[in-house]
This record gives sequence, C-alpha cells and structure tokens, in this order.
Amino acid sequence: MKIKKYIPISIKQKVVQYTSDGNKYIDKYKRDDKKIIIALAANYGNLGDVAITYAQKSFLEKNFPDCKIIEIPIDKTYENIKSLKKIINEDDVITIIGGGNFGDIYLDIEKCRQFFIKQFPKNKIVCFPQTIDFSKNIRGEKELRKAIKIYGHHRNLVLFARERKSYEIMKNNFKKNKIFLVPDIVLSLNKQLPKEKRKYITLCFRNDKENKIDQNEKNKLIADLKEKYKKQVIEKDTHVGNIKIEQEDREKYLNDIWDTFRKSKVVLTDRLHGMIFSVITGTPCIAFQNSNGKIQQTYEAWLKDIPEIQMISQEFSCEDIERKIHDKLQKYNSINYNEKTTEYKKLLEEIKRG
Repeated sequence: MKIKKYIPISIKQKVVQYTSDGNKYIDKYKRDDKKIIIALAANYGNLGDVAITYAQKSFLEKNFPDCKIIEIPIDKTYENIKSLKKIINEDDVITIIGGGNFGDIYLDIEKCRQFFIKQFPKNKIVCFPQTIDFSKNIRGEKELRKAIKIYGHHRNLVLFARERKSYEIMKNNFKKNKIFLVPDIVLSLNKQLPKEKRKYITLCFRNDKENKIDQNEKNKLIADLKEKYKKQVIEKDTHVGNIKIEQEDREKYLNDIWDTFRKSKVVLTDRLHGMIFSVITGTPCIAFQNSNGKIQQTYEAWLKDIPEIQMISQEFSCEDIERKIHDKLQKYNSINYNEKTTEYKKLLEEIKRG
C-alpha cells in the first residue's frame, strides 16, 4: 500500500516548503529589483495552459518593460517559496496564472493558488482571467467556502473572470475582492501567417472529465469524416500527455500546434483553446459544448461576431456537421483576426496600481 496518496495536500505542502533549500533566485534577482511574479506557470502537457503562461508573460513583458518577470513553475510552488520571500518586496506585483482551474475540479492547482495568496498578504495579487467551477456537491461547497475565506482575507487581491458566467459567480461569492471581466489572455496573441497553404480538416476533441459530447456520436462523426475526406482529416489534441514542458521548449510545442491549425481549412473542437487557437491563427472553427459551459460562454462574450466561428448546440447530427464542413470548404474564408487590446484595460490598470 502506498501511504503517500493518503497524506493530505496541506501536509505535503508544508513538508516540501520546509525541507527545500530555497536558494533558486537569491543570486539571480535582488530585493530592490522591480519585479512581477507569474505564479503557477504551466509546465505540463496541457498546451492551453502552456499558451496561457506564454501569453501572460508576453503581455507583461510588452506592457512592463522595466520590470523583471519571474516565472514560478507550478510544480516548484512549494520548494521555491523560501527563496522568493527573500527577494520580494511589498511593491512587487504577483500575478497568478489564468485558465480553467479555479475550483475543486483541479483541486491541486486550486490549493497552489490559495497557498500563494496566503504567503504574500501584503503584495498586490492579480489573478489573470479564469473560469470558476466548484462542484454542486458537499465537497465543492466546502471548498468554495474555504476559497471565499482565504481570498476575502487578502485586502489587495483582484480576480478576473474570462466569461460572464464566471464573472457572476465570482461577484456573488467573493464580495470582499474586486472582480472584473476580460477575455482569456491567449486572445491577446496573433499567430496568423500570410500565404499559408491550408489542406486539413483538423479534429481536436477531448476525452476527459470535461467532455460533454456523447462518445458514440463523437466516434461516428470522426469515422464518417475519415471515410469521406480520407487523408485530409487529421487529429491534433491540445493535450500532449503526461510530460514536462520546460520554459525553453514552450514555443516549440506551441508553434507545432499553431502550425497545424494554420494549415487547416477548418478545425472541429470541444476544447476551449482549440477554439481560441483557431481564432488567433485565422482558422475557421466548428466548436462544440463542454461540461462546464466555458466554450459557449467564451464564444458568447468575445467571439460571436466572428462568422467563421460556429458554435454547435448540445444536440446535433453527424449529417448537420458534415453539411457545415462542406459549406466551409466550399466558401472558405480565413479569419482576419486583430488581437484584443482595449478589452484588457482593467487588467493593465490593476497591475499598474500595484
């Protein structure tokens, strides 16, 4: 029997925190440097989260050129806290990674966020745009109450939602914190390339706890498309498995999937960043629902005016999807995407306010 898996997360945190030497940043940075921290930086196989980390860093470097931008990889959260505390000052801003991990669905990440918030009570902390998703059960309600207490106790914590549903949930529950609505930070990027030859129908479907499409319908659709379009159909997921992606390898992985999308005539996806990657690469997209509604909500808030992006209702037929694909192939139009800038005004203001 492995005893380790029965040890509470809070105990594991403390063991790592107090047994690590904590010397990682002492020689590289000084206390009087002007710094912005990126906490919970993604270095795992979810390219949506990796793209968020990349976009968040790019956004900060572009808008705060005089600051040193320091990434804390999520798997180093506890062991690096000692060294970070030695160099950080009260004027430094801490940003926490955006995404879809605010809640009990990905509880280990939620605990990392809460840990950072408790460790730096005097610093301005800005949580980049998130989807909130606490389960409607005893555990979810318990974890939501914990989060409300911890977040509410921090006097200078600002939460950003990336769609209207999350914004309303945050406003109704986190009443001691400032709440704002802005797009997913990946929409601040533009990864279109001119004169790219498009030849694929790319399928980017999930097979995890956020899946909502009936698996039999999904399998039938995939089989029908492969039979009809043969080698034109390829599969490319935004999750590349249980691997570690170091900071120096990040762009290689992202450029690989963006290049696939840029070579696609249309993308079919039930991943949020499958839809967002389509937008930033100028690729038409047919998007399907997921379990917590973040795709539909993001589409409604920021992308519904892009005609090349089509949102599919929960009920659909394979025949209907095939007709939509045929129409897109016959009347192909790439998206002329201009990255969002003015929508991030509040985000910039809150970071500058420090």
